[in-house]
Amino acid sequence: MTRKSVQQTEEGNIASRLLAWYDANHRELPWRRAPRDLAAGGRADPYRVWLSEIMLQQTTVEAVKPYFRAFLEKWPNVKALAAAETEEVMKAWAGLGYYSRARNLKACADIVAGLPEGFPGTEDELRKLPGVGAYTAAAIAAIAFNRPATVVDGNVERVTARLFEIRTPLAEAKAEIRAAVEGLVPADRPGDFAQAMMDLGATICTPRRPRCMLCPVREDCRAILSGDPELLPVRAEKAEKPRRRGAAFVAIRNDGAILLRTRPDKGLLGGMSEVPTTGWTARLDGDTSSESAPFTADWQHAGSIAHVFTHFALELDVYRASAGDKAAPAGHRWSPAAEISGEALPTVMKKVIEAAIPGATKARRDSPARHA
Repeated sequence: MTRKSVQQTEEGNIASRLLAWYDANHRELPWRRAPRDLAAGGRADPYRVWLSEIMLQQTTVEAVKPYFRAFLEKWPNVKALAAAETEEVMKAWAGLGYYSRARNLKACADIVAGLPEGFPGTEDELRKLPGVGAYTAAAIAAIAFNRPATVVDGNVERVTARLFEIRTPLAEAKAEIRAAVEGLVPADRPGDFAQAMMDLGATICTPRRPRCMLCPVREDCRAILSGDPELLPVRAEKAEKPRRRGAAFVAIRNDGAILLRTRPDKGLLGGMSEVPTTGWTARLDGDTSSESAPFTADWQHAGSIAHVFTHFALELDVYRASAGDKAAPAGHRWSPAAEISGEALPTVMKKVIEAAIPGATKARRDSPARHA
């Protein structure tokens, strides 16, 4: 047997053992079809796969579950989502973070709803859709269409780096890891294999204290054979995030309504709702006073909040004032107290409002229902 044949046999054994483990130990997830269902002729729903993969980008499974269920209840298929108002989609997404995903989600639904066969089944065609990158296209192609695509997320990177003892720093090892995974993908069950790798990383081959004795491929794991798997993958030290500062203003009308405005569609938190704020500056002497409030009033300091975005950390001084029956300034609107919980407020703005009015963003029993 040639060296190449031996390698192919080893890779096939790894895939076979992993799939056998997955059949018995897979996670039950609301967007997933169980292996037994697929074996009986069932098929994963491309809409559910796509929706879950977009939501799962940089977000944990547990955080996504309630949002996924709520979206599915409101919009059970791509045509229903395409028919929805963008504002309603943004409201349903509020709190999930990385809001460009929600804008791309709606744009993608609009396109797919107009295609005769719905979601395309190839990676190349999927990547043409808004918000669908290389990973998401591969995941949809493999899981929903059983294409032999190479699916590599954070869990798969960790499993692969340990399995093949890849000591190249992770930021530089992407191509090496992808090539290693590509050699493992079986032709007959690529979708299950992709999910098996994800599940292995999420439940066994965890970042800290991996449970190697329970791993179905431990006999082939080079990191186990040569040392401490927990040292892999190799990561560069994270640089400290720059800090920005500003002020936020919570104005309250006599009837309890709160003054809001909508951020521009493009850019950070695009299309989301917010209370008026100053600009966010990196200067230590930046504007954090009440002098830039949307109107003259008795603004009282209500504390400060901190929030961490992907590329910077933000500190906002929060001010609160009674606005009487004042009309909303241009570009602003009054949102009734009972509807605040249903506004498309990002987490940072919920923190701001809660600092000024504790409990204001929590859903009320007498308010319109909205599940997230």
